[in-house]
Amino acid sequence: MKNSHTRTKKVAFVGVCASLALLLSYVEFLLPPIFAAVPGIKIGLPNVVILYVLYSLGAKHAIAVSFIRIFISAMLFGNAMTLAYSVAGAVLSLLVMIILKKIDKFSAVGVSVAGGVSHNLGQILVAVLLLDTPQIGYYMIVLAVTGTVSGILVGLCGAILINRLPINKFFRT
Repeated sequence: MKNSHTRTKKVAFVGVCASLALLLSYVEFLLPPIFAAVPGIKIGLPNVVILYVLYSLGAKHAIAVSFIRIFISAMLFGNAMTLAYSVAGAVLSLLVMIILKKIDKFSAVGVSVAGGVSHNLGQILVAVLLLDTPQIGYYMIVLAVTGTVSGILVGLCGAILINRLPINKFFRT
């Protein structure tokens, strides 16, 4: 009985985290572009939640929160193309973050930076494939810099949550 009660709490918590990540996606959608001359650059606010879930509940739950947020966000604010770019970025980003967290040699900020840059790389790879324009790869130089900066900001916020909101507070019996 106790185990199913904890499982129910985790499912509910994942739902709350997915909702929060979706809300942050909407906030980010409403924000004006950071650099009007360079399209597509975003802070990655929902990744604060994904990073927190990765460190608090683990990879399986972080993947669930990420993909729930991506699919609902694409339905509400995007289209099939934004879905393709988001999924590609998320898959590569989550893979890199899960591996780096498992290695346990990087802080949450380092994991976040690697996730931000790899997210951009995943999106560039999809753009090269879909548009058949390898020259888009040069855009990765700009995205690596912005991915690093946003990864630091997201990582710092995520680290604060990880340290100040331990998951066991939510699952006390």
